[in-house]
Amino acid sequence: MNDTPSRPLRLGTRRSKLAMAQSGQVAEAVRQLTGRPVELVEITTYGDVSRESLAQIGGTGVFVSALRDALLAGEIDFAVHSLKDLPTAQPDDLALAAIPPREDPRDVLIARDGLTFEELAGQPAVARIGTGSPRRMAQLNARARALGKAVETVPIRGNIDTRIGFVTDGELDAVVLAAAGLSRIGRSAEISQYLETDAVLPAPGQGALAIECAMTNAPLAAALAELDDPYTRVAVTAERSLLAALEAGCSAPVGALADLLADGQVVTEMRLRGVVGTTDGKTLVQLSTTGPVPSSREEAVAMGRELAAAMLDKGAAGLMGERAL
Repeated sequence: MNDTPSRPLRLGTRRSKLAMAQSGQVAEAVRQLTGRPVELVEITTYGDVSRESLAQIGGTGVFVSALRDALLAGEIDFAVHSLKDLPTAQPDDLALAAIPPREDPRDVLIARDGLTFEELAGQPAVARIGTGSPRRMAQLNARARALGKAVETVPIRGNIDTRIGFVTDGELDAVVLAAAGLSRIGRSAEISQYLETDAVLPAPGQGALAIECAMTNAPLAAALAELDDPYTRVAVTAERSLLAALEAGCSAPVGALADLLADGQVVTEMRLRGVVGTTDGKTLVQLSTTGPVPSSREEAVAMGRELAAAMLDKGAAGLMGERAL
């Protein structure tokens, strides 16, 4: 590949509004970093064209494979993914060059009349809440049960506009989305409620982006590494290690979040929380562990594995349907 400094760098991205927005932000950062022009190359993935639920089509990798194929074929120089879409196993020939600072990892509710989850659950008619995620279904139903109430979780697919449309046209009472996605496309004003992580743990890696390039392109990998945030990297590494140790794909009902705990201005510890549940919310296994901030990838991986082992001891495997160990 003729890689001259004047040639634009080609950034591979999915075509969705959200993917284009977050790739555009990365492109601008890379332009400033390298002084080189960056052009977006739009790639359609299987996950974008299939109308089946993510659980049906396998979840893991359906938004990623086409981008990785383009990288390996030399059609693009680097790719931007939502980290929560990445399979936990990293290919040997691709470098996860940077994980930039994470956006808000929380899930949010967009509801009719700006109602909160507690207000919806407390109404006489059972509220219909849309989400395509078994993880969200499990925790929303468990939250309603804890309140002595019930909600109906309705499986949905589609982009952000489509999902919000289910609420505005009156088909659903609310939908649950990721705060980060709404922020990146400038629609945070439509959020009715941020769902606190004590009630709903996000997907492993939610809110973080992954920037990949070919291992053979060492100069580009080194340049992209300037965008890496070490704290975000250790947090999401622990979360994804938990997911991998549970042998669960991104369509499984697994939530995880690593928080960095500060003593004043100094980050001293990391808390990792994990949850697995049945989609009806009747059974949840929810555990946490706290320790020193991992100083290496290996330490972050070990933290995730240890929490996963404790969750499996509590019966987590039996809650993941056909993915049970």
